[in-house]
Amino acid sequence: MKRLAVVLAAGQGKRMKSKLYKVLHPVCGKPMVGHVLSTVQNVGVSRSIVVVGHGAEAVQAYLGADAEYVLQEEQLGTGHAVKQAKALLGNEEGTTIVICGDTPLVTSETLEGLMQLHETRGAAATVLTAQMENPTGYGRVIRDAGNGGVLRIVEQKDCSPEEQAVTEINTGTYCFDNAKLFAALEKITNQNAQQEYYLTDVIGIFRSEGEGVEAYLTKDVSESIGVNDRVALSEAEGYMRERIVKKHMLNGVTVIDPSSTYIGADVQIGSDTVLYPGTVLKGKTVIGESCIIGPSSDIEDSEIHNESEVKHSVLSGAIVGAHTTVGPFAYLRPGAKLGEHVKIGDFVEVKNASIDDHSKVSHLSYVGDARVGKNVNIGCGAITVNYDGYNKSVTEIEDDAFIGSNVNLVAPIKVGKGAFVVAGSTITHHVADNDLAIARTRQENKSGYASKIRARAKAKKDKDQS
Repeated sequence: MKRLAVVLAAGQGKRMKSKLYKVLHPVCGKPMVGHVLSTVQNVGVSRSIVVVGHGAEAVQAYLGADAEYVLQEEQLGTGHAVKQAKALLGNEEGTTIVICGDTPLVTSETLEGLMQLHETRGAAATVLTAQMENPTGYGRVIRDAGNGGVLRIVEQKDCSPEEQAVTEINTGTYCFDNAKLFAALEKITNQNAQQEYYLTDVIGIFRSEGEGVEAYLTKDVSESIGVNDRVALSEAEGYMRERIVKKHMLNGVTVIDPSSTYIGADVQIGSDTVLYPGTVLKGKTVIGESCIIGPSSDIEDSEIHNESEVKHSVLSGAIVGAHTTVGPFAYLRPGAKLGEHVKIGDFVEVKNASIDDHSKVSHLSYVGDARVGKNVNIGCGAITVNYDGYNKSVTEIEDDAFIGSNVNLVAPIKVGKGAFVVAGSTITHHVADNDLAIARTRQENKSGYASKIRARAKAKKDKDQS
């Protein structure tokens, strides 16, 4: 049976009090609507329709070609929102998921269970429900005392005192027989406290026509969280963080202190890797097997290969080869690419530069816009001088070269294979293979001159104070 999806993402989200459109607020580094779309696509949905309204251009820019879009120009309720998809889905046959774009915690496992129940029972609609101790603000699910089916869903503002006492709530996620859904949407009205067209009224229509309506009770009440303000956003973040960390630990990753470790939703980590406290992993970061990460490392959109170590360091858009060590207190900026068995030490910054296998930049150096070969040693305080105030130029250091401490390599420049650059030099011309380069004035010692300088300074100070 064909599976379809309608994601409701048209609400303004005034309670967020934000310039950022509500469904684009991130949970564990990924916008909420991105979580929802990934979830529905994981259960075999062939067409995903996102209903947009406020912030439509921003939502479409983020999701791109992963979805189709319809515009709800006026926000007249959930039923009205789903009806906007009729032009795209009205002639389809199959099962349609309807889900809100601000419910990032719903899992694909739960959706699969919901859809299997719906399809097995041949229901016109199946509602995802949850038991909640304090259901204030949620629509109540009113069941048939005889067969347990759903009689109706009543919104909070329309509940009688007896209905308000019900603790089974509507999560806002549904499965429908697609053809029956769009037929019923033509019959709903806005005769309610909000004067809106409620999608939940479809349930009553189905019941009046003798159609079956089922409910699937989620095991995890956190999946019912709909994010409408910053408090709920924080709660969703906490649940998602816990879920993500648990998933990685069950996959063989050691997390020393889960409460102080942040792992983004799209991060991948290999088995036997150890994450120490204070580790922050974001974006599309991929970490291999048997790595040691942390403590206190911040890594975003980077790739770290097997058996490498990163501690007390910041990486952004970097690639770290296998068996390589980074830190403590290193900074790898976008375009940094390290080979295998490379050492990047304390207070080293690398930007838009490749450093090949077995090379070392042990401490207090800047390597930017550079191509460094194999088995190169770059000494303490060495700098590639890549920017003249107008243009950035490239430094090339070939295999087996040695760059002494406090060397300035003024780009564009090339240091040849096996060349040796003497400490303290400022190099402005190419260095040929196996040459030794030195560029500093000859040292001259003036006997006793330091005493004369001190005496002169003291005399001036005494004169100024008299």
